[in-house]
Amino acid sequence: MAAGAGARFGGAKLLAPWRGGVLLEAALASAFAAPVRRVTLAVGAEGERVAAVAEAFAACRGELDRLTIVSTSDWALGMSASLKRAVAGLAPDVEAVFVFLGDMPLIPSGVPAALAAALTGDVVAAAPVFEGDLGHPALIGAPLFPAIAGLEGDRGARRLLEALGPRLARVTALDRGVVFDVDTRAALAEAR
Repeated sequence: MAAGAGARFGGAKLLAPWRGGVLLEAALASAFAAPVRRVTLAVGAEGERVAAVAEAFAACRGELDRLTIVSTSDWALGMSASLKRAVAGLAPDVEAVFVFLGDMPLIPSGVPAALAAALTGDVVAAAPVFEGDLGHPALIGAPLFPAIAGLEGDRGARRLLEALGPRLARVTALDRGVVFDVDTRAALAEAR
């Protein structure tokens, strides 16, 4: 998810310098390293610039063939608009989707595989939990895709996940990277 304007940050948040690149690249690296066939990037504000950075990053890593970029014209309606657009564009045989946020650069490398392993039986979604807080990325199974189509607002699928009860695997994370996001320039400085 990389469609927001980053208003609290002062704009162009995902293109802010980060560890020799830009912030978005850290989220993309996590997404490409996850156990996935493709990475779909939903863009909106700064869409062309964000897409260009993503394509260049994927090309440098030899991953351009695994990247799909979807434009979210209604991105200002909130995260749910981008999530709905990204999920609607998935191939019909997709069993689950990881939801990575472009402003979360510190996702521990082992988290996606742990979430994938937790998606069994009656469990239809998995999310990391750090000190009681639900984090990212979330892994959402295909049975929930119709419910995603009805989401509204800027909270994405959080309410949907929280309502699942035992059908949501809450995977303990030992690193705050699963809840750390960059909303302000001060947060970006703290994480460097």
